[in-house]
Amino acid sequence: MNGYIDHPDGLHDLATAIGGSAPLALDTEFLRERTYRPQLCLVQLAHGELSSCVDPLAIHDLRPLAELLSNPGQVKVLHAAGQDLEVLHQRLGILPAPLFDTQIAAVLCGMGEQIGYAALVERLFSVQLDKAHSRTDWSQRPLSDEQLDYALDDVRYLTEAHAILAERLERLGRLTWMEQDCAAQLDPERWTPDPLEAWRRLKGWQRLPAAAFPRLRQLAAWRERRAQALDRPRRWVMDDETLAQLATRPPANIHALLHGNALPPGLRGAADEIMAALDAAARDDTPPPPAWTPMRGEERERLDRLTRALDTLARELDLPPGLLITRGELERLARGHADPGQIQGWRGELLAEPLARQL
Repeated sequence: MNGYIDHPDGLHDLATAIGGSAPLALDTEFLRERTYRPQLCLVQLAHGELSSCVDPLAIHDLRPLAELLSNPGQVKVLHAAGQDLEVLHQRLGILPAPLFDTQIAAVLCGMGEQIGYAALVERLFSVQLDKAHSRTDWSQRPLSDEQLDYALDDVRYLTEAHAILAERLERLGRLTWMEQDCAAQLDPERWTPDPLEAWRRLKGWQRLPAAAFPRLRQLAAWRERRAQALDRPRRWVMDDETLAQLATRPPANIHALLHGNALPPGLRGAADEIMAALDAAARDDTPPPPAWTPMRGEERERLDRLTRALDTLARELDLPPGLLITRGELERLARGHADPGQIQGWRGELLAEPLARQL
């Protein structure tokens, strides 16, 4: 059963063999350089002595895999699961629950912020992983034995890491913290992009004038929808520089759009749609985020107090401050746009009282 699975019967037999209650290690390889949606190219699984690579490019009916990963009685162990969850949700229509993310667990154990898989394996097992195939195009076939063995390294140590990290978290009293954070990643809405929130992806949006926000929001939403429809990367539809220029200095009419310097030749066919997005922006009264408004003296003083309190607590817990609360959330508290009592879960239990004392 070890090795390469590229036939439906093999997938069915594998799913039967590794189903159950013992933790299941999971990783994926995908390609997204030329598409909006990530293309699932390989799924690596490890369970006890079994380890296999499933080829989703050769097997079109992946229902046995989806059913296996949906088993509520079997923990799925991944490292830095975000992109894997995105591609599995898009291709299989499921999210692998319950989830144990070894990156989240390692951070909560005080092993540093966003530790990589290779670094974690070296820390826990004194093993240095081979990086020879790190730039492999996983959509190409056939895959060599060396490439498949390299891919299986990504799951080979996960269940052992799970056991070690789970024991440490239990000892620290933080296992429920990890469970809460992993459960939050399994919200399907997290992996269903909202076009009207796509403006957050624009690099340097904070440097645009606040008056440009409605145009930024609507143009980014148009780009997102068009990228989805064409299944092409956002930057292939419209690059960030062009989008920012149109949001900052909008054309007065379609003639100005077509004959100005902002619109690349490849976008001339979409001029009507771009003008429609700009027209929608004129009716968009959504307020810009607080980051566009300079903080007043009193707000900045509150932010300094909050930051000092956060840093003190983070040092006591041996955790990165950004894991406890983001800078943006801290600024909203300082501006009076949020309340410490609204902080959810284990973070609220830790932060609500010490942060409230600084307001």
